[in-house]
Amino acid sequence: MHRAHTAFSLALSPMAHKNFATWLLSSNSSQKLIKATAAAAVRTYNSAAAEPFANGSTASYVEEMYNAWLRDPSSVHTSWDAYFRSNSYMSPPNLAPVQANTLPLSAFNFGGAVSAAPDSKTIDDHLAVQAIIRSYQIRGHNVAHLDPLEINTPDLPGNTSTKSIYANFSFGEQDMERQFKLPSTTFIGGDEASLPLKEILNRLENVYCNKIGVEFMFINSLEQCNWIRKRFETPGVLNFTPEEKRLILARLTRATGFEAFLAKKYSSEKRFGLEGCEIMIPALKEIIDVSTELGVESVIMGMPHRGRLNTLANVCRKPLNQIFTQFAGLEAADDGSGDVKYHLGTYIERLNRVTNKNIRLAVVANPSHLEAVDPVVQGKTRAEQFYRGDQEGKKVMSILIHGDAAFCGQGVVYETMHLSDLPDYTTHGTIHVVANNQIGFTTDPRFSRSSPYCTDVARVVNAPIFHVNADDPEAVMHVCKVAAEWRATFHKDCVIDLVGYRRNGHNEIDEPMFTQPLMYQKIRKHKNCLDLYADKLIAEGTVTGEEVKSVAAKYENICEEAFALAKTETHVKYKDWLDSPWSGFFEGKDPLKVAPTGVKEETLIHIGNRFSSPPPNAAEFVIHKGLMRVLAARKAMVDEKLADWALGEAMAFGSLLKEGIHVRLSGQDVERGTFSHRHHVLHHQLVDKATYNSLQHMYPDQAPYSVSNSSLSEYAVLGFEHGYSMTNPNALVLWEAQFGDFSNTAQAIIDQFISSGQSKWVRQSGLVMLLPHGMEGMGPEHSSCRLERFLQMSSDDPDYFPPESDEFAIRQLHDINWIVANCTTPANYYHILRRQIALPFRKPLILCTPKSLLRHPEAKSPFSEMSEGSEFLRIIPDRGPAADNASNVKKVVFCTGRVYYDLTKARTEKQLEKDIAIVRVEQVSPFPFDLVKEQANLYKNAELVWAQEEHKNQGCWTYVQPRFLTALNHSRDISQSDEQSTFSNSTTTTTTDNTNHESDTDSDSNSDKKSKPWLSRMFASDKSDTVTTAASATGEFNAAKHFDLKNVRHDFNRPAGDAAAPGVRKTKTGRKISYTGRACGASTATGSKAQHIRELNALLNDAIST
Repeated sequence: MHRAHTAFSLALSPMAHKNFATWLLSSNSSQKLIKATAAAAVRTYNSAAAEPFANGSTASYVEEMYNAWLRDPSSVHTSWDAYFRSNSYMSPPNLAPVQANTLPLSAFNFGGAVSAAPDSKTIDDHLAVQAIIRSYQIRGHNVAHLDPLEINTPDLPGNTSTKSIYANFSFGEQDMERQFKLPSTTFIGGDEASLPLKEILNRLENVYCNKIGVEFMFINSLEQCNWIRKRFETPGVLNFTPEEKRLILARLTRATGFEAFLAKKYSSEKRFGLEGCEIMIPALKEIIDVSTELGVESVIMGMPHRGRLNTLANVCRKPLNQIFTQFAGLEAADDGSGDVKYHLGTYIERLNRVTNKNIRLAVVANPSHLEAVDPVVQGKTRAEQFYRGDQEGKKVMSILIHGDAAFCGQGVVYETMHLSDLPDYTTHGTIHVVANNQIGFTTDPRFSRSSPYCTDVARVVNAPIFHVNADDPEAVMHVCKVAAEWRATFHKDCVIDLVGYRRNGHNEIDEPMFTQPLMYQKIRKHKNCLDLYADKLIAEGTVTGEEVKSVAAKYENICEEAFALAKTETHVKYKDWLDSPWSGFFEGKDPLKVAPTGVKEETLIHIGNRFSSPPPNAAEFVIHKGLMRVLAARKAMVDEKLADWALGEAMAFGSLLKEGIHVRLSGQDVERGTFSHRHHVLHHQLVDKATYNSLQHMYPDQAPYSVSNSSLSEYAVLGFEHGYSMTNPNALVLWEAQFGDFSNTAQAIIDQFISSGQSKWVRQSGLVMLLPHGMEGMGPEHSSCRLERFLQMSSDDPDYFPPESDEFAIRQLHDINWIVANCTTPANYYHILRRQIALPFRKPLILCTPKSLLRHPEAKSPFSEMSEGSEFLRIIPDRGPAADNASNVKKVVFCTGRVYYDLTKARTEKQLEKDIAIVRVEQVSPFPFDLVKEQANLYKNAELVWAQEEHKNQGCWTYVQPRFLTALNHSRDISQSDEQSTFSNSTTTTTTDNTNHESDTDSDSNSDKKSKPWLSRMFASDKSDTVTTAASATGEFNAAKHFDLKNVRHDFNRPAGDAAAPGVRKTKTGRKISYTGRACGASTATGSKAQHIRELNALLNDAIST
């Protein structure tokens, strides 16, 4: 009986258990409910404890009849049945205490009438109304009017009419005026507790099926769902004041006017304008305004190229003349290759005029890889929050703008979304704005995604999705306000889907009618958003037509003035577009001076002792027995003043932390290390989540250290760490791949950001990539980090030997785009990590890290190689008997990485220590020309060999071969055709003074030729050629008439300030270097252990032989 009464109570209280409605509707009979009602009433009223207050005979008789009627309506006279069914009877008052788990039926109010027992139809109808409300909340977006063109609808069942939402409920016209009590899961009533059915439906349709479609009912938090319901369902939320409407109009006018001005002035230029979705600009400004009001001080944005210039101009308020200058094709006043105007970023600090608060706005530069910038923005945001001490994300936030096709098509979106709630990667909520053109380049949505909406990826992280018609500015502004408040309240992601269109093709010179003729016929006839909204405001009397024209004319005048100013510029400045300025970092520094990387031995001992010790409360903190042995082994090494790889790394980190340098290590399984060597985080074996990190407790005033196991992602996590490294130069940020070859899934970040970021965007980064590398029989996918790819992207010229001086090494580092190294000792690893901070500038470091060397008994370094006076060694020369008798050495083997230990072992076994010298190239790029030359001169009678464990077409060989020739011969090698070309042009060159010299003969003609543009020289005929027309007619090759790049690129990848490139030297020493190693191969390594051993033995036999 108690369960029957409870079930009935729940039925009447859907606010507590909304699932009961579903259960009730699924039952095909209302008899269960009637019986439950009768049983509950009997328990409540037919009890000795429930004596009626008026105990007269009449009252007792009526009560008796009522109880009988509840048990069986047919057991009483039809007049009593009619009386009780009319809901006019109220049970007598009761002074007895209400028993536990009971409630009189009179406590419930159905439709405003006080009733002891509602009939089954009333109960069914109320439950049906609640189900209808829920249906609107779940499915209303399916039938909302989201498409301004009214041609695309989500491919979902029942989305043709709002009536489909409640078609399954048996309500007729006679029910439309009936009053229904509203459940607590809706706010459409405002202050009213009940509404007529007709009004309920009207309000629901206006909220969920108008110009806004809200997807939120998949969120598994009742609090969050109710929060969203309240923001959209409360009556009057879409009412704007006249001042607010005029502000929207002014912002929309600027956004539209900017695109129109560019179209007028630069009609044949690509600019990837925002026509069709201009409302995005007021939308971003509204998000920033509301967020600023709620305490945000810095906003970091990432976006594709569409609308970028408009965002820079009207959201960031970048000076218009700087934007217009980018269209002029001027020479750059500073170094770098630059980038197209719609890829550039910026950084602005300005006053927000709406909130009267200062705000910092940054738009991160982005390549054409549309979504590649997403994790970079998140990393930069996280870093700024960290340095500000903003642990809840209240002061710094990120906004990501997407295209519809890219948002659902690019996997990095999903990877980045999954970082959103990870403790060491969260930015405490990102607002995603999708500029939904309903087309991807030329591809319709039905061919570009399998999901109904382009935003469905956001559902996996419970992010609410707000679809809105981009032709309704007020609806857009409301959605943006809700999004900003959501982020400030819950610190979680949300998505705004601005459903608009693209008025032009993919770019302004593209013809969209080729592929979407019907869509673009409609677009041609469709008024733009500004005209539609202006007409609306004029019709309602908020503004006049003259005011609309005045606002547009005023902004056009501003553009004209900036356009005139842009014409006076003679150069563009890349630094004006820097998105991550490092204030004060470069000032007062000698750009060619490196701080010492060695530290006092006492510091090393202190760090080593702390790193090898258990937590202070070791008696209570239970450590794994295996780790106790690891700590004991570390302590023994510290006592011997030796360091293995893990200890050397810890000393680099610890010494930097002591100096106030924040260190962040991130990647898959980095806390322990892929090969179980690092163990920076010790875990209590009996208590969950109890950990100890000794590097966080080295010194009382040290900088923070964070080591973070990442999600199983390379693309997003590497991008995140790159963004983190951009924020503050005084931090060592490292990303470690689980295995080096896994980094290729992050190739877009490597190619577009890390390798070329400084050249394109004047943006430096000191990011360190740790890539486990080595051919050790682990198969093709766990061997090579594809070192050759990084070397191929290095920007040093293989044919150029820089001037030798004391600043040779630092100048090389200054001029190159990144550093590639393959260290063989813990000391060198220690120094190269510390050198990242010691440099007066920042360069990415690509570091091949070992696997077997982590525990190799010979791969240890004494503290003396890391203490004061020591430094990073670009080359480690042979230190054995061969070096003592260099003139008699028969062979010098140059190598890099772990193969050195195999070579030394083979040399010892063959007792060739006096005959063969082994030289380690630790820093492969920039290439140590000077030290290679020095070693070659030391062993002047020896054969020179390069040995590597990788295949010939992989590894370092293709990179080092031409550079060895340049180092050995101090020039590039000359082919026969090179000589013919050189002699026919009567040009002789030398490299001793790094200048070009021309002979007297034909010097004027040569000078005239070289003054022409290179394309002209390439295709123009040369009357001074001595080759006859007849010879040409025979088809013989004429070297002098073919373009020779080496004679043209005078300053290609040369150090700054160097006058010209060296030419070709005709006299050579003739010294060569040969290759020893595996033959060319398609795969990085064999999957057969036996084959691996055979290949390695062949390599060693070839290299260690005389």
